[in-house]
Amino acid sequence: MNTTATKNVCGDKWYLNLDKPEEALKVLGFIAIFVIRTLLHHAMKPLGQPYLTTDFAIGLILGNLPKFREAFSGPYSTTLNNIIEFGMICHMFVMGLEMNPSVLLRPPTKDAFIAYTSILTTFVLAFFTTSFLHYTKTAPFVFSLALALMASSTGSPILTRVISNLKIRKSDLGKLASAAGVHTDMISTLFYCIGFIFFPTEKPLPRPLQRFFRALLMFCLFLAQVTFTSIVSPIFLNWVNNENPEGKPLKGSHLVMSLAFVVFICSFPTWPPQSMYNPILSAFTAGLFLPNQGRMSKWIINKINYLLSTVFYPIFFFWVGFIIHMRNFDIGDKMAYARFFALLATVIIGKVIGTVLCGVILGYHVPETASLGLLLTTKGHFHVYLAALAIRTNRVKNTTGAMIIFVIVLTVVYSPFVVMDIIKRARKRVPVHIMALQWLDPTTELRVLIGLHGPHNIGSTLNLMEICHGGREPGSIFYATDMVELTDEIAATLKKGGGGGQSNESVTITDRSVTEMRESITAAVNGYGELRSGQGVTVRRMLALSTFITMAHDICGLADELMVSIIILPFHKSRNPDGTLDSGHAGFRHVNRKILKNAPCSIGILVDRSFGQTEEAWRPGASMDIAIIFIGGGDCREALAFAAQVARHPAVKLSVIRFLEDKSTQNAQKRSSILNRASVVEQEEEMKLDDECFAEFYERYIAGGGGVSYMEKHLTNSSETFTALKSLDGEYGLVIVGRGGGRASSALTTGLNDWQQCPELGPIGDVLSGSDFSHNTSMLIIQQQRTRGQLEGLHDDFTIL
Repeated sequence: MNTTATKNVCGDKWYLNLDKPEEALKVLGFIAIFVIRTLLHHAMKPLGQPYLTTDFAIGLILGNLPKFREAFSGPYSTTLNNIIEFGMICHMFVMGLEMNPSVLLRPPTKDAFIAYTSILTTFVLAFFTTSFLHYTKTAPFVFSLALALMASSTGSPILTRVISNLKIRKSDLGKLASAAGVHTDMISTLFYCIGFIFFPTEKPLPRPLQRFFRALLMFCLFLAQVTFTSIVSPIFLNWVNNENPEGKPLKGSHLVMSLAFVVFICSFPTWPPQSMYNPILSAFTAGLFLPNQGRMSKWIINKINYLLSTVFYPIFFFWVGFIIHMRNFDIGDKMAYARFFALLATVIIGKVIGTVLCGVILGYHVPETASLGLLLTTKGHFHVYLAALAIRTNRVKNTTGAMIIFVIVLTVVYSPFVVMDIIKRARKRVPVHIMALQWLDPTTELRVLIGLHGPHNIGSTLNLMEICHGGREPGSIFYATDMVELTDEIAATLKKGGGGGQSNESVTITDRSVTEMRESITAAVNGYGELRSGQGVTVRRMLALSTFITMAHDICGLADELMVSIIILPFHKSRNPDGTLDSGHAGFRHVNRKILKNAPCSIGILVDRSFGQTEEAWRPGASMDIAIIFIGGGDCREALAFAAQVARHPAVKLSVIRFLEDKSTQNAQKRSSILNRASVVEQEEEMKLDDECFAEFYERYIAGGGGVSYMEKHLTNSSETFTALKSLDGEYGLVIVGRGGGRASSALTTGLNDWQQCPELGPIGDVLSGSDFSHNTSMLIIQQQRTRGQLEGLHDDFTIL
């Protein structure tokens, strides 16, 4: 049998022949689109650009290569057109399904007022502008209406994606822009649906009486679709959802019936030959009036969105590039450039004027409402499709249609820069929110988030809570947070509601292993909380249920929401029975590293070798030998602040060990070379802060009779630092150290960086956690709050309006 070709049994025709170079070129072309798209998107990610811009650039280039155009000419172009139409039906259906038409029946909110005003001003300005520039000679009035409506609309999926990627969706401006964008998109697309009924676009135009009866038929079908979908679909989908509860696989028969029902309500307005109703607009209407809550609706949204984003959109923009035949682009057409700049100016000016006028009435700042207007100019895939369709059906010239598409894509290109400018202005207004132990108000309660990987962390967690509280007068709140990886097996057992004590959205996990693990932890920490409830200790249970990719973000968001001063996480390596550490869990290591980089507060990593197995600190007669090593820098100052909390506990015997650089003459040259690599002024400022902080601690806890012992070690280099650390081997059950921020170039630690195995522990923590040191000494490595990050100290829910 010939493997290079297969015959159609009915027609005896070759429909696949890889011996033909154009067939192989099609396959290579689509592979190239997906590969280049991924690479280019990652390159454009720092600019905040969504996939639409990269997809358009790739599609425009590949769609105009002669070889590709030849490969997709003739009958293949018809097939490509059919694929695009089916994909747009899916796109519009999901877009409608994600909207909520009930807002149209409620009293207008602020976002609705902004949407209505911006639509009105842009539509009026665009209609009168485009009418004079003669974009088309075919039905100019109808085309001007359609173009003005496109100019006044918003691509809400693209706008929401840009706002979410740049992390301002929780801010007041982000919420307002998202809501106004969805409202604008819904209103403008509904106008398209109704306008298509009363303004026919085919050539030649039918007789007036025929046009009237056809419009009446389409309008009746439209009302029938809306009525049937609004009344029947909630009943049917509620029955399907009740028969397929969360945590159980979807029944195949119910899935088939649901899909058949969706296809029916999307397509029946197009069945009568006389209706000529557009299936794409029919799909939007069906999706709009379908209930978007429930398991089946969410399943449909997730599956179709995945298919669109991974497969359809790259092919769609290849089709757009194929439609825009750049060889037919008239560079010398001055009117085309006039139409380009006029349309762009109309879109921007109309939206900005509308939002500013409405914003002034609502009491918003003018610069922010102007930025909101610029964001509402963002267009989407549907608008690109309409412009490309106008070229394909010869409504407009190729050059004019290409200019319209360029305007649409340009509105997407500048939107991320508008968001970045909003963040920049917000940073100037909002002070950095400092959450660290060093600056904790003594009159406020201590808030600590402690992570747990499993029951083996119970002992260390209870001891940490006990020594952290240390009889603190204002009291302490500890958030014992289970860090559970969200796997496919666990996801299948999730149920909404009834999951008290969890972060963000309340869920219930029915997976047996997870519930047993959580119950054992809950029993232990709640027992400790009840024991210490009369002494100002409050213990609350939390859950970070995420994949390892998003767990760090969730924990940071939880810490920010709870306003904790420090997060304490277990080390990714666990203790073996012989006291050594195992190879560790790569997922938890990834989480720890990301939290160290983005935490909104200070963070500690506990390397537990014996701390969880030692005698409970709250038992009568208990004793713990704890040491803190102070070298200098912000992290060491934060570690000293933690030690100050610990020193209050009666069972703790705290030793403070300060490593000081040797000031002898023979080491002056080495110190000078180190200071040349870092700013001398900054180094001196850090040393001044170290001395002030340590002097305050010394006066209160050491000289003031706090029961804290103190020793100094004068060292020259990292080799002597290693020897000094080795001399402490086995003397203490817990050693507290700073990770190494602030004075990382100190001569005492510089050489230790050369053989680090776990850089997240810092040079000192990495040495102490090595296999050469005592298997009975645990380490707590502390990093002070960093004020950098995505918003550089600015909360995601910032207010700027």
